[in-house]
Amino acid sequence: MNAYIITRDNLRTWIDALIRDYTLVAPVREEEKVSLFKPVGSFTEIDLNYTNSTISPKGWLFPQTEEMFFFFTSDNQINLEDACKPGTTILFGLRPCDVKGIIALDPVFNGTYQDCYYQMRRQNTILVCLCCTRVERHCFCNSMGGGPTNGEEADLLLTEMEDGYGIEVLTSRGEELVNKYHQLFAVDGDNRVSKTRDEMGKKLASQFSRKVDISGIKEFLDQHFELPYWNELAQRCLGCGICTFICPTCHCFDIFDQSPDGESGVRSRCWDSCMFSHFTRMAGGHNPRPTKKERIRNRFLHKLKYHRDRYNLDGCVGCGRCINKCPVNIDIRQIIADLQEVARYDQLPLS
Repeated sequence: MNAYIITRDNLRTWIDALIRDYTLVAPVREEEKVSLFKPVGSFTEIDLNYTNSTISPKGWLFPQTEEMFFFFTSDNQINLEDACKPGTTILFGLRPCDVKGIIALDPVFNGTYQDCYYQMRRQNTILVCLCCTRVERHCFCNSMGGGPTNGEEADLLLTEMEDGYGIEVLTSRGEELVNKYHQLFAVDGDNRVSKTRDEMGKKLASQFSRKVDISGIKEFLDQHFELPYWNELAQRCLGCGICTFICPTCHCFDIFDQSPDGESGVRSRCWDSCMFSHFTRMAGGHNPRPTKKERIRNRFLHKLKYHRDRYNLDGCVGCGRCINKCPVNIDIRQIIADLQEVARYDQLPLS
């Protein structure tokens, strides 16, 4: 793995060059906070000092609303035209937890049932991860197999240094992106980058406000589907769905057609939420998740059990967005602790 150092001035030059040559999507500060990632037109629009965005950048691979294909009739035949024709996009400044979120989505859309829309965007997207420099009170990525300086699944990993940024190349696509602008980079011959990243990781490890123990939780849930605890939790939940819309790994969607003239139109999809009462309602009226108890249980079993069952990956990356935004303070860290306590109280094995 090669590593390079780039000065702050050259970083600006590099980013402006990337903006000219690619679609660059980066964290943008609006109303005193970074709420989302969006395409930028200059370096000055980007905020690299943010902690985490309000909305996950997954929307650039799995858009909130997405046109799938257009349809029209001609000579008594139905014709289809693809709507998704992405060029090369660089997702710049992703935090490690959001890179892990994308890795968690990959097998969902690239598994047994291939999703060509996600695949096209994913294959044409370069991930540039930026190590964290501080930890927020709701962060717990270190408990979910990640960490504020763990960006191994990205193409490039940036670490802020006193005299600029260190860049570790993790894939061939990352190497190509550096080589294209090689005059802006200096080779890291003294391993300064990895040393700085290691030191930052140790420093940030002490800043987490809460240690979350997930050991045995999946195994416990494997054996205990019905628990009175889900009834208690459901009494607090409003069913607003905000937790699912800001989560970097949630992937529920609905599909609909629009054809104003009855001859042509478009098929689209948009994000949906398993927390909504109508989500599992069938055409005949039956709903297998009729109450909030079933819906909130499904959400947290998906995060702590189902995703690991299917893909051997946790369905939660510890970004803490759902904790930060839940209007009734439902906290997945506390839910994990409660499940540990339920197992101990009932003398039920956790593994």
